[in-house]
Amino acid sequence: MRIGVVTFPGSLDDRDAQRAVRMAGAEAVALWHGEHDLHGVDAIVLPGGFSYGDYLRAGAIASLSPIMAEVIVAANRGVPVLGICNGFQMLAEAHLLPGGLIRNDHGTFICRDQRLRVENTSTAWTNGFSDAAEITIPLKNGEGGFVADAETIARLEGEGRVAFRYLGMNPNGSINDIAGVTNARGNVVGLMPHPEHAIEEGFGPDTPAAMRSGIDGLTVFTSAIAALVAAA
Repeated sequence: MRIGVVTFPGSLDDRDAQRAVRMAGAEAVALWHGEHDLHGVDAIVLPGGFSYGDYLRAGAIASLSPIMAEVIVAANRGVPVLGICNGFQMLAEAHLLPGGLIRNDHGTFICRDQRLRVENTSTAWTNGFSDAAEITIPLKNGEGGFVADAETIARLEGEGRVAFRYLGMNPNGSINDIAGVTNARGNVVGLMPHPEHAIEEGFGPDTPAAMRSGIDGLTVFTSAIAALVAAA
């Protein structure tokens, strides 16, 4: 399986996402924001960072990059697409996911290991988790507050489209503690925490077993591979 990771001006977690793809067992394919070519990849990751310096709104300019036209077509065709942090912001700006991300309610950047509950295990990126699994994933953002109008929130909750929810604390003021959402089809998922930073023992979050031993994020990427294999 070949999973593409798009690099935008200001991306800083693209190499980490590529490594996560390789650790999960797929081939990582580097994609460039200025191209109209997905190089035949089977799935796509929009990584974290500060694309275009977060000018205008985080993810707004990147959502208009040439490659995003191809990402939108691919997503609507059913190709699995994951947006991590800045990538989540891009997916919202491109209207592939509902809602939007605004400045953290406390007004400052936050960086911490964050507990989450997996609320939907039927998506292309969460099928490897057990129902209501509680995981720990690093979080780092300044504009991570998920917002939407009341009707949209009710629809997301009613249709089970909240993919991840914050546990223990709400780090950015997101409505209903929402950390990630999915589209109706389940192939497009966006989340603010960074699963690519919890894939390898010795470099992940602390766990009761050992320091830096958390690898909960790896399941996000192995889930995509499983979904692709099942669909083949």
